[in-house]
Amino acid sequence: MKVQATLSNLRISPRKVRLVTHALIGVDTREALLQLLKMVKKSSDPLYTLLASAVANASNNFGLDEDNLYVHAISVGDGLRLERWLPRAFGRATPLIRRGSNVTITLEERIEGKNRTEKKKAIKEKTAVQEVATSETEAEKKDDRGVTKALRPEIKQESGREMKPTAQRTVKKMFQRKSS
Repeated sequence: MKVQATLSNLRISPRKVRLVTHALIGVDTREALLQLLKMVKKSSDPLYTLLASAVANASNNFGLDEDNLYVHAISVGDGLRLERWLPRAFGRATPLIRRGSNVTITLEERIEGKNRTEKKKAIKEKTAVQEVATSETEAEKKDDRGVTKALRPEIKQESGREMKPTAQRTVKKMFQRKSS
């Protein structure tokens, strides 16, 4: 199963990020995390957090084993470009382009289905039980007209007669434009 994580608008040029990412393709995730910790490049810190996030997504959302994962692919593309101007001699200006990058990491299992836990089924069963419990409590809260008591606004009583709830009262406009 493939798991993806993306990082948008990293303020490092794609060319510099690719120097780090080419060393990680095909490597186990734990080893790739260690390599990123030891690298002395500016882009290694954001890539470390991205890879750690991808591993956490794989284990928590899909129930995959962290030891069975490896970096299948990393794509680094152009991101946001900021164009600035640098003053030069004789009143000229030269453009400066500050590049950004978008990074996508794809993880895959070495051996399909090894040590996989079925978290999605357990979560679905748990939510189904909670929905049944909440529907029973909502049925108890409804009054004889079928309106939920918690949602019905309280009706104020003044001088023995029933008044409209504040939300249903009509408010008279104080200032009106002249009609022509």
